[in-house]
Amino acid sequence: MDAALIDKDGKGTQFFGDAPIDFCHRVEGQPNVYILQVTLTFERSAQTAPLPGQFCLIRAKHTAVRYNRPISVYHVETKECADGSRNVSVQFMILEKGAGTKELCKLNTGDMVTVIGPMGTPWPTPPAESEGKICLVGAGIGVAPVANFASTLPPKSYDFYASFKTGSYGLEYLNASNILITTDDGSVGVKGMLPEALSEDAIQKAGYKVIYACGPAPALAYVKAVAEKLGILCYISMEHRMLCGLGACLGCTIETSEGLKRCCKDGPVFDSRILDFPKPAPRRPALPKDVEPDVSVEIAGVNFSNPVIASGGTFAFGQNFRGVSDVADWGGIVSKGVTLEPREGNHGERSLEVAGGNMNSIGLQNPGIPYFIKELLPDMLGLGPVVIANLAGSDIASYVEGARLLDQTNCDMIELNISCPNIKAAGLAWGMSAETAFYCVSSVRAVTKKPLMVKLSPNAPDNRPIAVACINAGANAISLINMIHGVAIDIEKGKPFFNNVHAGYSGPGLKPLALRIVYDVVQEINKLPEDRRVPVVGIGGIATWQDAVEFIMAGASAVEIGQAKFTNPNVAREVTEGLKNFMKTHGYKNLAEMRGIAQVERHHAARTDEKGRFADLKDMINAEKN
Repeated sequence: MDAALIDKDGKGTQFFGDAPIDFCHRVEGQPNVYILQVTLTFERSAQTAPLPGQFCLIRAKHTAVRYNRPISVYHVETKECADGSRNVSVQFMILEKGAGTKELCKLNTGDMVTVIGPMGTPWPTPPAESEGKICLVGAGIGVAPVANFASTLPPKSYDFYASFKTGSYGLEYLNASNILITTDDGSVGVKGMLPEALSEDAIQKAGYKVIYACGPAPALAYVKAVAEKLGILCYISMEHRMLCGLGACLGCTIETSEGLKRCCKDGPVFDSRILDFPKPAPRRPALPKDVEPDVSVEIAGVNFSNPVIASGGTFAFGQNFRGVSDVADWGGIVSKGVTLEPREGNHGERSLEVAGGNMNSIGLQNPGIPYFIKELLPDMLGLGPVVIANLAGSDIASYVEGARLLDQTNCDMIELNISCPNIKAAGLAWGMSAETAFYCVSSVRAVTKKPLMVKLSPNAPDNRPIAVACINAGANAISLINMIHGVAIDIEKGKPFFNNVHAGYSGPGLKPLALRIVYDVVQEINKLPEDRRVPVVGIGGIATWQDAVEFIMAGASAVEIGQAKFTNPNVAREVTEGLKNFMKTHGYKNLAEMRGIAQVERHHAARTDEKGRFADLKDMINAEKN
């Protein structure tokens, strides 16, 4: 490790701990920009206050997010205390954007945040020959680290260019020779974007020797291009999602002409000459104001008013949620899993909240198919949405007889749950292999003309051949995934929490796995002739309209939502409305225009530069040692 980061007692020079908030307030005229100030108490003389250009990782003490957020330092003031400690007041300018920053922007005086820092490389000292010829550029929230740098420069020794969408902020600590502001709406300064003020002619006329810049990628790409064209030294502060912030995890690398560089450790400040800004992908124009997107979808010949379906096992038989939400908000509702004979379900504990979701061991408790058909299905059919009967079983005879009975009803579709244990195959689920899946699905297909959607298990080694086998056996659609197996231990009793040991895990934490399996299965189905392809319904951790968009872009025709309805009974309405708004602003007239656009061809050609990349990694590790 760099010796400069360790004091004589082997302790780090950085701060890690909780710090009280002095204040957090919204910047006037900027609904999503906040200034947050904390006081860090340095107990060791070797601990260093943040330098201009550095950042800290911060997170609310009481939080729903797991990782700290990298926030550039906006202003620093240090006060020496009588006991030898130092109080360092650090201001951060925060754009309220994701979950972590939204939490930070809602904190009040006296609340605590966890802080790690300072981190990263500071702005380089201006060359001696650049005195009076320094250009500072801040765009949007990127004004913060540049303004912090400006406050350390001699007064009137620099010009400052600031570019905003509307209004201006972050300029309080400046003592520039000239401040030039552009705004998209013309509310302050020059109307237009950064090039309206920082033009090639303006740079040449001012005679700048060095440029320091931070902001969104398009602005930085422009600054880099102009600086290099004119042969001017240019430093750019980059941003990236981060985990450790210390250079250990290698999760925040960016592409440079010198290979991959860590934004947290090698940056965030870089010489512009090694940076590469890819051209942004063109964005679809929004739909006209008088055009509403069509969110209806057809699956296996059945029309859904929207692609949001209440998943089996979490909505019972459609009646339980009627007192708190409108069932008609759903495009479809799936019954609780029903078996030929009634099932009492599992004994002992049945549910447990865990990180990212919950575990449950219900055991397919249900009243049996004859009772379901006579007493429950008629009321389900009167609710409005498409009605899908979830059929479970343990042997072929029970599956076949259950399907035969359901075929005589008015349910719109059967969802065949082949994640159930096959009692003739040592308890393994029917959907664990292509062979058993084909046997089960083809047997059911022989006794029903109902549209048949087969629900696959994430516990199979590979669902792609299983999905194809189901299609070959007569499946009209595929839904996936079911819950993944997990285990919980009661540490007070020293034994498994659930009587059956294994239980199903579901919730938001399941989404990346579910999305990966849906993506892969859709990709496999797309290899089939077009007339043999079937729709896929995505399931697993879906709680927001953004989640739904991801699954549809991965190729799903619709989504099933389970656990999210427990905490938000209106989730179907919110997801549908969010989906409509997204489609409207991004120019999608219907779901078909968006479906599967994230599918790409994956090439497995051998990489020719692996040796070089490993050499880069080795150099990186050696640098840490030295």
